[in-house]
Amino acid sequence: MPENWSQQEVEAIVADYFVMLADELQGKPYNKAAHNRNLLKSLDGRDRGSVEFKHRNISAVLWQLGYPYIDGYKPLPRYQGLLRDVVEARLADATELNQSVNKSVHAPVKSVPPIRNLNTIQVPPPKRKEVKSLVEDASRRKTAFVPRNYIEAEAKNHSIGSAGEEFILRFEHERLWRGGNRKLANKIEHVSKSRGDFMGFDILSFETNGREKYIEVKTTKYAALTRFFASANEVKVSLTHADKYQLYRLFNFDKQPKFFVLAGPLSNTCSLEPVQYSALPR
Repeated sequence: MPENWSQQEVEAIVADYFVMLADELQGKPYNKAAHNRNLLKSLDGRDRGSVEFKHRNISAVLWQLGYPYIDGYKPLPRYQGLLRDVVEARLADATELNQSVNKSVHAPVKSVPPIRNLNTIQVPPPKRKEVKSLVEDASRRKTAFVPRNYIEAEAKNHSIGSAGEEFILRFEHERLWRGGNRKLANKIEHVSKSRGDFMGFDILSFETNGREKYIEVKTTKYAALTRFFASANEVKVSLTHADKYQLYRLFNFDKQPKFFVLAGPLSNTCSLEPVQYSALPR
């Protein structure tokens, strides 16, 4: 079995991935294992594991190009150059897929999901080594492909942001209420609404010992490693109030919401990349 995949093999697996991604974006059920089995019939002696690795490589390419990727196929960098070329070429002509992505990132949230199990919603943050590897690999890739910035478009979807803040408000209230801290639960404040967006965080909540915590909520319908965007003010506030500041990254919001917490200055907990400048003519 050759180590590098042929043009025909790469074309086949990228086409199959795009079919699954379109189904996922449209909320249609599909079976990853069945796709894997059918794909193996057209490949040169590959096995199930190698197909899954390649799927994860495709996720890494999409992550680097500003697209959502399939939940369950965590981005795996350091991929074959041919794979990147094929993905970019197909994305340029994938009118239907691009329409599905565009519709997905701009779709309003119809309702705030219920909190079914308080103990399973919070998960550990992604490992720093994984994120560092993705970022370093992206910096080495040179391309003429213009990213569509779909993830940035979703981040600007006010409906998703508001629904995510409401979800975390309910989570924090229930967490304190169940812990017997009802007075603290009733003091939680949705500051982005009561005081304004200039505060640099969205929710004033409390630890069980009464200590304040400033919660900034970043919400996505997509997977845990989806990029999020922080304003200069949010970065500043996270540093000024480092002992209180906590960013809640809420993901898989329209399926099974979960979140992880990044506590302290964003400059310590995140890989920050400037994407916008304030400018004046000179």
